[in-house]
Amino acid sequence: MKSSIRRSRRAAVAVALGSVLTLTATACGDDGSGTGGSKGAEGSGKGEITFWDSNGGVRTDIWKQIIADFEQKYPDIKVTYVGIPAAGAQSKYDTAIQGGGLPDVGGVGTAMLAEIAAQGALEPLDGRLAKSPLNGHLSQNLLQVSKAAGGGDTLYQIPTSANNGTLWYRTDLFKKAGLDAPTTWSRFYEAADKLTDRGKNAFGFTIRGGEGSIAPALDAVYGQTGITSFWNGDKTTVNDPRNVAALEKYVALYKKDTPSADVNNDFTKMVAQWDSGTIGMLSHNLGSYQDHLKALGKDKFRGIPNPTLEDGTRVQVSNPVDGLGLFKASKNKAAAWKFIEFAVSHEENSKFNESAGQVPANTDAAQDAWIQQSEPTKLAAEALNGGSTRIVQLPYYLPDWNTISKADNEPNFQKLLLGKMTAKQFLDTLADQLNKAQAEWKQHNG
Repeated sequence: MKSSIRRSRRAAVAVALGSVLTLTATACGDDGSGTGGSKGAEGSGKGEITFWDSNGGVRTDIWKQIIADFEQKYPDIKVTYVGIPAAGAQSKYDTAIQGGGLPDVGGVGTAMLAEIAAQGALEPLDGRLAKSPLNGHLSQNLLQVSKAAGGGDTLYQIPTSANNGTLWYRTDLFKKAGLDAPTTWSRFYEAADKLTDRGKNAFGFTIRGGEGSIAPALDAVYGQTGITSFWNGDKTTVNDPRNVAALEKYVALYKKDTPSADVNNDFTKMVAQWDSGTIGMLSHNLGSYQDHLKALGKDKFRGIPNPTLEDGTRVQVSNPVDGLGLFKASKNKAAAWKFIEFAVSHEENSKFNESAGQVPANTDAAQDAWIQQSEPTKLAAEALNGGSTRIVQLPYYLPDWNTISKADNEPNFQKLLLGKMTAKQFLDTLADQLNKAQAEWKQHNG
């Protein structure tokens, strides 16, 4: 079943890529038509452009505010907003690439970036950014994530915002136990042990064993070893002996310092469990901040970036990055680029991310008052923009990445927690699948 899912995914990409070569390209923007292969036109910088919001519904209100601000500044440009639910965004783009109807500008997250770029649908943005007022005002780490997710060194996405791995901890429980904040991995493990009292149903940590378990596990592994690259040549570093040892230490927390129910917990159950119980630490992103605030009050918890090595170096895996893409088929690229520049400008990027609860890509926006007042977001922004943070780029560009990291290996991670698989077996299996996927990708893109 898994191999058939993978073959179907590859086939879909192959069909889409073939369509780019065979379809007659028409342009979009003024007439609303277009395919990935069209060169489009620079246009007058005035008139109408179409914007697709790839998280329609959730982000509709804030995007409409930004569009209103833009049209006030540029009254000779009208933006048509189209909201697309996040779950259907990838297929909507694929259909438009093959059959026409792409927008001028669209929300393109890193999870879908490589596939859309590989079909020739996106305009390279390096040259435009170099001449833009945005140049020098965007997070270098996020730009690197955007380039890596696009499958190479070309920028196909201007990042707008990012989430970040956050270690939430109960300050009241730490104070009572006389523990220092879990800012390093050694302090993290010390706290996990000391805060656990199984007889009182108290645990030091809650581990994510259900859906979405692979990325946080890799974050913990690379964070402990300090290995900064996902690849060593054409082979993944995921099963490096140091990573195996780190994973062994991490999963050994299960049932010793964590609840046994963790083996089935996705983020919703894990967050609810942490908010309602006496668990010391939780690893999750910034998105759960409001849940914690409502459940615990502001004085009982903190959210800090993932722990560092003893020398203060922080290594973390790349989180998905939201961003905007300029479509090659646009007949009015000049106006579309003005919209992107405006949306990611200091004031507008700040406004968007305050609404979304995420870290701004604009480094000036990352200094604004609302971030300084929200410590978890402030610390996340500092980590993403800081010189001591090293980001391991996960291979979002691989067509098989989602299948490998979810359907294939989430069940294996549960086996690992339950002792039915060793850390070495788990990582060797993952590495073998990744190496094969990388070899296949390079064969078609090398």
